[in-house]
Amino acid sequence: MARIATLLLVFYFLYVIGKATATATITTTEPSAGSVSFLEKWCTFTSYPTVCVQSLLPYANKIHGSPQQMALVALSVSLSWTKSAERYVLKLKQLKDLKPKKEYQPTEDCWELMSTSVDQIKQSVQELQHTGEAKDKDFSWHISNVQTWVSAALTDDTTCLDGFADKAFDGKVKDSIRARVVDVAQVTSNALALVNQFAKTH
Repeated sequence: MARIATLLLVFYFLYVIGKATATATITTTEPSAGSVSFLEKWCTFTSYPTVCVQSLLPYANKIHGSPQQMALVALSVSLSWTKSAERYVLKLKQLKDLKPKKEYQPTEDCWELMSTSVDQIKQSVQELQHTGEAKDKDFSWHISNVQTWVSAALTDDTTCLDGFADKAFDGKVKDSIRARVVDVAQVTSNALALVNQFAKTH
């Protein structure tokens, strides 16, 4: 168990560094007051407004008061966080101390679900980029695809969490995975809400 605790600490720092690196790649200058105001207004449409503001604030200037950009950036953040969580779960999956049925299998299942979520959100980002010049039916078709894929990714997050309900699962491993997947689920839920709100503006 001491080995698991040590590895969890190492993986935790790798996870945090991964999220910080993803943020740093897009962060440019201090956000303007107008950009922050727009961000805060749109985050009120989400289920986790505080998480929304905190996760998207570094990209406020990149959004430029655009509902489409708001949704795109939210999806990009969701994608970055999901990738980080997927890598984290993969590392834990490789621990030899995990019990085959009680611990390894749900961790394996969660990793597969996170991998699927990465693909779904990646598709969503690409699809949403096609909505800028799309007209009526084309717009509806593109946005429907985005909503379907992001909803599926959110369902995958929930399914992953359900897999750790067994009390026999080591608490430290379970809690470390749950914490990261909950983070991912919240930013993905927010991204879906912002996509839905963007759709209403068309």
